[in-house]
Amino acid sequence: MFCGECGSSRTATVESRKRADPRPNDTTIIERLPRPTAVVSVPIPPVVTAAPITNPTAAPSVAPPAAPPGRTTFVLRFSTGQRVSVHGSGLIGRKPLPQPDEIVDDLIRVADADRSVSKTHLEFGQHDGEFWVSDRVSGNGTVIRRPGETAEPLEPGRRYVLPRGTRVEIADHSFSVA
Repeated sequence: MFCGECGSSRTATVESRKRADPRPNDTTIIERLPRPTAVVSVPIPPVVTAAPITNPTAAPSVAPPAAPPGRTTFVLRFSTGQRVSVHGSGLIGRKPLPQPDEIVDDLIRVADADRSVSKTHLEFGQHDGEFWVSDRVSGNGTVIRRPGETAEPLEPGRRYVLPRGTRVEIADHSFSVA
């Protein structure tokens, strides 16, 4: 039945070597769902930006907005010269964008030509009048320096409560909480 030299079958023919294709037929018609005709839009809150301060000792010409009842106002002073008053939750980054199901009060853009800051680098908010931050799985990480303590790198997704005077380092930039 088999050749002693090469091992091939002596009785096999070209027709007997063909096997049926076990794959399904490629001409199966898949029913497609109709495309929706309505446009779905999600409102995006306005981006908060602040002009660089040329004289840090001068009082601002416009008073910061009053905090809603039950919320405290915190001032974030960035190494870029930005100074932003926040009183709720928000995102910080080169081009921060909330998730579709996420609602934030402030979107703060950090001018970063070197792109060391992630698009959505950091999340912040308040709980019982205390300010907290959380790294959003940024590329270059986040480090906090509380007054009188050593530097502490942030674990992504975990909230860290910060007292006033804390310095937060986001990649090559930083801000302090006042």
